Amino acid sequence: MAAAPRWRERLFALFFLSHVPVTALIDVQPLLPAGLLPHALTELLQWYATSFRDPLMLQPPEWFKAFVYCEAFLQLPFFPIAAYAFLKGGCRWIRTPAIIYSTHVATTLVAILAHILFHDFSGPDHLGPQTQRERLMLLSVYVPYLLIPLLILFTMLYNPHYNHVEKRKRK
Repeated sequence: MAAAPRWRERLFALFFLSHVPVTALIDVQPLLPAGLLPHALTELLQWYATSFRDPLMLQPPEWFKAFVYCEAFLQLPFFPIAAYAFLKGGCRWIRTPAIIYSTHVATTLVAILAHILFHDFSGPDHLGPQTQRERLMLLSVYVPYLLIPLLILFTMLYNPHYNHVEKRKRK
């Protein structure tokens, strides 16, 4: 029986481990009241949003806030569990939760990427990308959060280690 490649499991573990502080300290900021987090963290978010012209983090539309709520309350508790499973390696029980996670994230990322690509940010009160180059820079931040969950999904669906179905003996 083929085992899942360890490099892929390590990549997934690193992905989930790195997500914990990013989600807890940066991504949830649009949901929190001003002044709740240390000034350094709010400055970090300001720097990121200004540097990459990301309007979703400073001027989040309601649909984006819904995605952030899902990230905070559904995904964040899953991150350490997934990191454990992939660090340990060979944990078949992670298959179904990983499929649910990866399809959820891929679906939300399609909406986010479409917004970045096609929304009109030309108004004076929009922080968003103004040029094609700025749109591509912002896409470069979000695209890994689509590609790695898709790799997780395909690994869970097609790798024989995770997709193995035991045959029962007939009596």
